[in-house]
Amino acid sequence: MASTSEVGHAKNVANFEDLITTCTGYGATYNPVNTAIKIPALTAQYTNADNLIDNVVTATDNYNKAVSIRQAEFEPLQKFATKLVNAYIAVNPSKQNIANAKTINSKIQGQKLKKVKVVPVSTGPTTEKIIAPPVVETPKDISASQQSYDQLVEHFSKLVTLLSADPLFLPNEVPLQSASLNAKLIALKTSNTNFGIAYTAVTNTRIARDHALYDKTVGLCDTAQTVKSYVKSVYGASSPEFKMINKIQFKSRTKK
Repeated sequence: MASTSEVGHAKNVANFEDLITTCTGYGATYNPVNTAIKIPALTAQYTNADNLIDNVVTATDNYNKAVSIRQAEFEPLQKFATKLVNAYIAVNPSKQNIANAKTINSKIQGQKLKKVKVVPVSTGPTTEKIIAPPVVETPKDISASQQSYDQLVEHFSKLVTLLSADPLFLPNEVPLQSASLNAKLIALKTSNTNFGIAYTAVTNTRIARDHALYDKTVGLCDTAQTVKSYVKSVYGASSPEFKMINKIQFKSRTKK
């Protein structure tokens, strides 16, 4: 389910479209000298904001998929690494290689991963665009979490290299064979890289949307207030024209 703040972004854009419709309905009497609040400029601003809302939806969906895929790849890794080391010990390699394999595995077991909850994009029962945000973590959290995944990839890579280099390790079990291990390593690397790309993309699309909606003076919400001031100056504060447009509400972004 989308958060209230995310729904609020879409609602602001939808209300801006209502604002344009209302101003267009005034006919020739809506004739501001400020080109930024003329109908063509307002329409262009609405179209840009609406596209940015769509971009956030798409980026969020891609982010959620990347989170899910990475979790699916990494979740069984610690158990698999232990199984792999036990299978290696069973072929009776050198004591040094056993010690090295156990050391690498201990690092894999000791790496705590920060799980990210997937927030699916909801279409909702309404015609409004509903946007589910990615899980918001502080830069410190993201950095620590990403480092954990990076280190797991590094540790598993070392384990695969160690086992593949030992001619004694020729297991009959397909998942433990060299080709399978290298395929698993590639899958881990790919899912981790794709998560980073998706996280960057969803963050950047949200930033772009926020600039378009909430920047001072030129943002959509401030533009709407400028339009209201103009209508108030033309028709008067007690006029039905101003009362009609003043009912269209815009909420500023809540700072975190």
